[in-house]
Amino acid sequence: MRSDYPHCDEHYQAVNFGQRRGHGPIDILMMHYTGMEDGEAARRWLCCEESGVSCHYLIHEDGRVVQMVDESLRAHHAGAGSWMGDEDVNSRSIGIEIVNAGHEAGLPPFPEVQMQAVLKLAQNIVERHAIPAARVLGHSDTAPGRKVDPGENFDWAWLAQNGVSHWIEPVPITSGTFFQEGEAGEPVEALQSMLALYGYGVEINGLFDGRTKAVVEAFQRHFRPALVDGVADASTITTLHRLLKSLPATQ
Repeated sequence: MRSDYPHCDEHYQAVNFGQRRGHGPIDILMMHYTGMEDGEAARRWLCCEESGVSCHYLIHEDGRVVQMVDESLRAHHAGAGSWMGDEDVNSRSIGIEIVNAGHEAGLPPFPEVQMQAVLKLAQNIVERHAIPAARVLGHSDTAPGRKVDPGENFDWAWLAQNGVSHWIEPVPITSGTFFQEGEAGEPVEALQSMLALYGYGVEINGLFDGRTKAVVEAFQRHFRPALVDGVADASTITTLHRLLKSLPATQ
């Protein structure tokens, strides 16, 4: 197995992978947490045929970087989901699994040495593949309602400050007008249109249904993590609007 990243510490060959399917250049970098008790358990699972899953890279809590699938190949890390209307996210992405026990363990913090390793690997990948900042995503972005990783504690702002990921400071939470599940009308349709324009998989039907709530939660988890409740308050909507305005014209 070759090393795509020059600073890999280890290599373990995953078994669940294949050829990328009919896509152009790789244009998504996806972040996950492992959601398992420790890194060794995660490594075994990601290299196990029974699991059906894999990733390109695994990053341990002590910063060790393990490559498991060649970047030229399609790893099974994203599963069912979509981004910008494309449902085969695996074929256009590189997946990084970050050792962290996740929500079920109370969202433990990501150690600094681990985040430094995430940053260095991500910088290398986005430079080599010319991946736009707004296409550095969390698993929850492409699979709202099904996945919640890498979670609210993941420091997207810090990655953006260091040239990886798209971010603006979220608008403060205040009282005022909001939309929530069960409502309908043109304002809901406008919200859905903005979410879809950014890339989220949501039907534009003017109904604040369960799917719309899940997508709003996914957006909040990434871009307004102080409160993840699926309610489209002024903070959520204005933050989304400002993110769209800050996208490069060629995004």
